[in-house]
Amino acid sequence: MKKILVLNGPNLNLLGIREKDIYGSTDYAGLCRYLEDTAAELGLEVEIRQSNSEGQLVTWIQECYGTKDGIILNPGAYTHYSIAILDALKGVNLPAVEVHISNIHQREEFRHHCVTTAGCTGQICGLGLKGYALALQYFAGC
Repeated sequence: MKKILVLNGPNLNLLGIREKDIYGSTDYAGLCRYLEDTAAELGLEVEIRQSNSEGQLVTWIQECYGTKDGIILNPGAYTHYSIAILDALKGVNLPAVEVHISNIHQREEFRHHCVTTAGCTGQICGLGLKGYALALQYFAGC
């Protein structure tokens, strides 16, 4: 069974509270249940973590080396400037899919530049929580 780590960055713990018109009304616990149910249906083992700390995200990515088969990452605002997360992704050299709930390319100009994406196999954005399910389907098909 493939082991996938789902990492959520800053402010994703505020799902269902923060900017519902952009991120929807499902709370973070609901997202986690959705991921667990989808992973089970696809025959994947999923571990889900969230941190507002860049350093913690880097540590968790590094811990994937030799223990996980892939990473699904929503780095939140770190997408746009975290060279540390990019370097961690490149360092562990695992397949990784970056997910964004909103379409970051239709939002403010500063959100259009993605630093962390260069360390990922692909990026899914603008499809709401379904983007996470699509990322899980990618790993189920690998």
